[in-house]
Amino acid sequence: MHNLILFDDPPIRTALLPLTFTRPVSEIRIGICTITEKWAIRLQTTPSFLTDLYLQIKYPCRTIHDNFFVNGAVCPTNALINALNGLKPESGLVTAEGLLLALRTEKPLETAPSADDAGTWDVFGEPLTILKDLPSIFVHNGEQIRTDFELLTAGRTSQPITDPHTRCYAPENIFVEEGAVIRAAILNAENGPIYIGKNALIQEGTVMLGPFALCDNATVNWGGKMRSNTTIGPYSKVGGEVGNSVFLGYSNKGHDGFLGNSVIGEWCNLGANTNNSNLKNDYTNVNLYSYATNRLENTGRLFCGLMMGDYTKVGISTMFNTGTVVGVNANVFGAGFQPKHIPSFSWGGGAEGFTEYRLDKALQVARETIGRRGLDFDEVEETILREVHRIEKERKE
Repeated sequence: MHNLILFDDPPIRTALLPLTFTRPVSEIRIGICTITEKWAIRLQTTPSFLTDLYLQIKYPCRTIHDNFFVNGAVCPTNALINALNGLKPESGLVTAEGLLLALRTEKPLETAPSADDAGTWDVFGEPLTILKDLPSIFVHNGEQIRTDFELLTAGRTSQPITDPHTRCYAPENIFVEEGAVIRAAILNAENGPIYIGKNALIQEGTVMLGPFALCDNATVNWGGKMRSNTTIGPYSKVGGEVGNSVFLGYSNKGHDGFLGNSVIGEWCNLGANTNNSNLKNDYTNVNLYSYATNRLENTGRLFCGLMMGDYTKVGISTMFNTGTVVGVNANVFGAGFQPKHIPSFSWGGGAEGFTEYRLDKALQVARETIGRRGLDFDEVEETILREVHRIEKERKE
């Protein structure tokens, strides 16, 4: 296949902050896989990235004489791949609304493609799932679980569920990878598939409703109530009640408490009895903080919960309001509902007030968080967090 480069569309990248402070757009998980993984599996290639400069060390861009730049917010479909295969050199694809989808060019672009970079543009009119804002991640998660389930399980046979105390409904819609352990659980896939990744663990008393994805090495703690359209990313550990939410990976919500219509970044920890509101009492649309306008914006949605950037930690019994955005590496605790926007590197709570999380202390905690999983918090990761700290500090000034 072609040299595939997944680029960040600048307005979309901003709309997906704080998640995109620490990753390219295509590294967001939706369904079972990240968008990067979806493209890699379908095209049998290893994509590279065109993103903000401070992320390029971790996510490099590789160009050759013939490059296919593809919008990293777009989930691949067979129709889109066929259209890509039909592109001639120095031509591209756009949606009917004018969003740039793809460009084939010999030019080694250093910024996201624009209308001036191709001689001809074709309009692609087929349906697509495109991450244009934070709520779109959980809104489209169920459909992407179904799509990824078909992609990952086609022509394969599930591992058997041998535990005599586990009850399965519509077992033909359940796929279990090698090494997964399931104990005395109820798995109901009547309304959508359930995917259990390699070495995943489902503990006693769990109730799980599909569509649902428990990714590799992830855990649902005993008594977990896992609602549909939910993804628990790799190495995450969850308990309590979770519905229509996405954990990108390596994050913990190990205890009781409700999380709904939410997206949680990597390396986060939600203390016992953390709860969020996902629906207003007056049934009006939820307003959500926008990094583009620096104010609350109407999402047009009745349901919207908590959007949390990487490395953030939350104390026990913390309550998050409907439509709350928390940045990167914050430490949140205290009584009452938290404010609807908590900037990166904040320390404190709504009732007690916030101070700045000292950068040296924040980096130390991040290093220990990753080290507990046997991984290294290297100079690249530190450089990224230092840059996020600088960016957020400038935003406050």
